[in-house]
Amino acid sequence: MTSLAPRYLLVGITCAVLNNAVMIGGDVLGLHYVACSLVSYVVVVLWGYGLHATFTFGQPLSWRSLIRYAAGMVTNLPGSIALMFVFYDIAGLPVVVAAPAMSAILLLWNFTTSSWAIAGTPALRKAG
Repeated sequence: MTSLAPRYLLVGITCAVLNNAVMIGGDVLGLHYVACSLVSYVVVVLWGYGLHATFTFGQPLSWRSLIRYAAGMVTNLPGSIALMFVFYDIAGLPVVVAAPAMSAILLLWNFTTSSWAIAGTPALRKAG
């Protein structure tokens, strides 16, 4: 495989944009960021898995890797909710600022877990 980093970053950006659209859209609709986070998890996992499996890692879609990917991504939920709590509730940032900040922080973690879930190897070993 050639370098995974550019492909991962491209898909990661689309996932971050989708996540932010759900978070900000939910905020506009008056939903709490925890509810928005749960909706975003489902939407982004399905979107991200399909793109990462086929485009980033060149692997066939399978239930096993989807479940592993979803399990890896569910570890983001507590972190994303905690970061939203810090940025929104404590720091007082609006959701349009807090959600993208949270997304940026979780990008590296997602790269690592996506590589493990879909390709079965650590991302950094294959990224070069």
